[in-house]
Amino acid sequence: MKILVLSWEFPPRLVGGIARHVAELYPELVKLGHEIHLMTVVFGNAPSYEVVEGIQVHRVSVGPSHNFFHWVANMNESMGTHGGKLILEKGPFDAIHAHDWLVGDAAIALKDHFQIPLIATIHATEFGRYNGIHNQEHRYVNGKENYLAHNAWRVIVCSNYMRQEVEQTLGIPLQKIDVIYNGIRPEKKPRLSEFNSQEFRRRFAADDQKIVYYVGRLAYEKGVSVLLSAAPKVLWEMGGKVKFVIVGGGNADNLKRLAWDIGIWNNCYFTGFIGDEDLHKFQTVADCAVFPSLYEPFGIVALEGFASRVPVVVSDTGGLPEVVQHGKTGIVTEANNYESLAWGILEILQRPNYARGLVENAYEELKQKFHWPKLALQTEAVYRKVLKKE
Repeated sequence: MKILVLSWEFPPRLVGGIARHVAELYPELVKLGHEIHLMTVVFGNAPSYEVVEGIQVHRVSVGPSHNFFHWVANMNESMGTHGGKLILEKGPFDAIHAHDWLVGDAAIALKDHFQIPLIATIHATEFGRYNGIHNQEHRYVNGKENYLAHNAWRVIVCSNYMRQEVEQTLGIPLQKIDVIYNGIRPEKKPRLSEFNSQEFRRRFAADDQKIVYYVGRLAYEKGVSVLLSAAPKVLWEMGGKVKFVIVGGGNADNLKRLAWDIGIWNNCYFTGFIGDEDLHKFQTVADCAVFPSLYEPFGIVALEGFASRVPVVVSDTGGLPEVVQHGKTGIVTEANNYESLAWGILEILQRPNYARGLVENAYEELKQKFHWPKLALQTEAVYRKVLKKE
């Protein structure tokens, strides 16, 4: 099969989880014998065309924009124009696969003009992110999600939780929605013996401090403020020997102010953005990974913890309880409850043998449920299901 994939992010452009999802799924589909052309946007010094692990990557330029929504409109215009030329030059294509609403207009236009079946992956919804539709911007995004999902022949989501959410918030019949989990490449994580782990660790904490970390966007729905609010209890129980490391780009001013106000500033480190190489090392030397999301369609960051062999504590929201089995592969706590979160962190820090057991189970779980070659076969099955309907 020849598939045209549209994604607004792809390495080296990393915004959320879509870039890694796309970059790790499609090489496996190439190995299955499919020809993958991926359209994304120009970023930094990345070439306008290159082949990455078998994926033919086409990067389009986006003109000057007044705001984010204007930028998205310009991106879709560029993708539509370039995509049309690509289909005429390299076609025919068997299917178009769009990742999230941001590329929906271009994907739908190409589908309609060239009569090519469209598959959409909905990675999250505006309703879920904000626990409702509250303003004009929310309504705009919700409308675009709805438009893409209804125009797609099949809709792929990353968890059973998201399947229910897409049905309820976008009105898509359950029988049109396929659940395919996210995956990870555990081999990309270094082992402690492969680098000077003690010296590297000292960049973040003292030798006698446990490292409890969060990595991700510093958005409200990620629940970082809940983690900071849980910190005083953890510090009290651990004699102050804990460093809370917050990894992620974006505006951290409110979180830093909270850390100062509740008296934990000296036990916090806001790193800003960290590149992949150092991030992989950092996760390997940490003692506990915490993802206290208020909304989380899946939680690929939990898989990052599994792969790094670090015990994981998550909230019970969204798809996280499907990824982390409480008491078997990690600790699941009550969402937006800092006392529950503090308890979960202390379960890890105060019971090292228990934590090691969770880590071993979690690493094994990666091979069973979150292995990209298996997930690529499931994606291929969706494509075949669509093509049989022609």
